[in-house]
Amino acid sequence: MVIEKAMLVKLLVEFIYVTVLVVGYGESSYSRVSGHHHHLNKRMASIKAAYVLRNGVAPTPPALINSCTHHVSDYGGDPTGRSDSTEALEQAIFDAFRSPVDGNHMINGVANFGGSEVHLDGGTYKITRPLRLPDTGGGNIMIHGGSIRASEDFPADGYLIELRASSSNRLSYEYITLKDLMIDSNFRGGGIAIINSLRTTIDNCYISHFMTNGILIQDGHETFIRNSFIGQYINVGSDHREKGFSGTGINIMGNDNVVTDVVIFSASIGVLISGQANMLTGIHCYNKATALGGTGIYVRAPGLTQSRISNCYFDFTGIVAEDPVQLHITGSFFLGNAFILIKSLKGVMSGVTIVDNMFSGDYTGVQIVQLDQSNEPFRNVDQVVVDRNNVRGMVVKSTVGRGSVWRNGTSWTVDFSKLLLFANLIKNVQYTLQSGASASFPNHVLRNVSENRVTVETDVAVSATLHVSVDQSMVGYI
Repeated sequence: MVIEKAMLVKLLVEFIYVTVLVVGYGESSYSRVSGHHHHLNKRMASIKAAYVLRNGVAPTPPALINSCTHHVSDYGGDPTGRSDSTEALEQAIFDAFRSPVDGNHMINGVANFGGSEVHLDGGTYKITRPLRLPDTGGGNIMIHGGSIRASEDFPADGYLIELRASSSNRLSYEYITLKDLMIDSNFRGGGIAIINSLRTTIDNCYISHFMTNGILIQDGHETFIRNSFIGQYINVGSDHREKGFSGTGINIMGNDNVVTDVVIFSASIGVLISGQANMLTGIHCYNKATALGGTGIYVRAPGLTQSRISNCYFDFTGIVAEDPVQLHITGSFFLGNAFILIKSLKGVMSGVTIVDNMFSGDYTGVQIVQLDQSNEPFRNVDQVVVDRNNVRGMVVKSTVGRGSVWRNGTSWTVDFSKLLLFANLIKNVQYTLQSGASASFPNHVLRNVSENRVTVETDVAVSATLHVSVDQSMVGYI
């Protein structure tokens, strides 16, 4: 066995040398070395086959035992995806977690593995059970560079990759990077589960065919998802299966996470947020359309929402927020009658800012911001600003308004009922009565602001224009 491993090392060195020749000297050298390259491949395959026949497992070349890069194919994984590679992937991951940097730890005793890698080398690997990172935890590890696909009998409640330690009362993983991966759940469970982890990155991943969640974030802190594509069914819109889209693209059940530059092209809910202080920017949601029961981003965090949604693209599917407290929505584009729905559970809406967005619809009278008070009327409304949104083909709703009316008489009324977001809720009014040539200056008074209509009266009849500004943004308890 020692001789065979030594031979493998020697052959690997020769193999690398020949490859360098080809890269370094270009195609002109290929004809001279390709035969030798082929000969090395045959010798390596022969030695590896003999080892497997006698020992029942694939050899691990001595040069790779202490390497920081663990190639799944070196552990007997099948990069064609035809046979089961679960054990090969598990062993590669286990070895990546085996040799921490001496005396070097990350947070709370999490071992630092110094940038250890599990490399898929562009292969597709089939697995029959979730790839769960070791319970011992650890950090500074990357899994990257290929595809992982669930088998037909993969557990329906599992995730292909799980950062899920047995202990739920401590942070078990830090600085784990999942990069350049295609995760195919094969309509069996979910894609990636990140539970009680710190500073995890999912970068340039393509996650498809999930039934539960494409990505689940639960507890932990500071997960970054960026430059990724997520969809239950692979399409580019106008899918005949859209009514049946289910599951959630990204389910965030924790605080202080960031999702940046992500496309969610099919799911019932694009992003579901039930934690606090999360940042979402540059997300394109064209998952299940609102008209079919879908939602682009659902903010389900009553109490302190404290989340920011900016520079996103809602393509026929919008935003739903329940009792939001400190929610900021800005710089986003809502296409195809997509709108923002605020749902009342306990009648609370505070610190909500919806500004500088674009809305485009089909002129069928859909309001850009809507209130659902079927469960409970909004009674605690404070610091809610809906303003400066530009709208085409939809109905503008706002918490501020300006209007004018001219007449000759003793009473002037400006009606804001179609514009203002909250019914019968004007608390701040400023007005100017501009009269024409007159023998006397009339006495005037603000007579009424009920039903979002502002009425001003004078003691004598005059020809005048009434200019009014109203504001619902600073209200407090109703």
